[in-house]
Amino acid sequence: MTGEQLFAHVVERAGWEFGGAHSGHLINQFPYETIDSAKIASYIAPGRDQPMRRTGRNGQVCHWFLEIHQVDRERQIGRFYEELPDLGHQQSCCSAYRPVLG
Repeated sequence: MTGEQLFAHVVERAGWEFGGAHSGHLINQFPYETIDSAKIASYIAPGRDQPMRRTGRNGQVCHWFLEIHQVDRERQIGRFYEELPDLGHQQSCCSAYRPVLG
């Protein structure tokens, strides 16, 4: 599955309006310092057509962080879901659901 395919799947099943330009990002040793927003390959988003299950330039298995932001504009509320998805690699998973108020 590519990042673009996963993004389309998430948006299609969101239920509420999908509120983000992407639905997750690549996890690196220092993710917020190394993710370049101009590099679509670092995101689960339209235009990212490479397989998600792969190794990076350093030879290590790539791991992803799934982020789903949904909004209900009429009620002025939102919700946020995040998870470390299991792409068939040995890794621990966690998830959180946080309601976000207007």
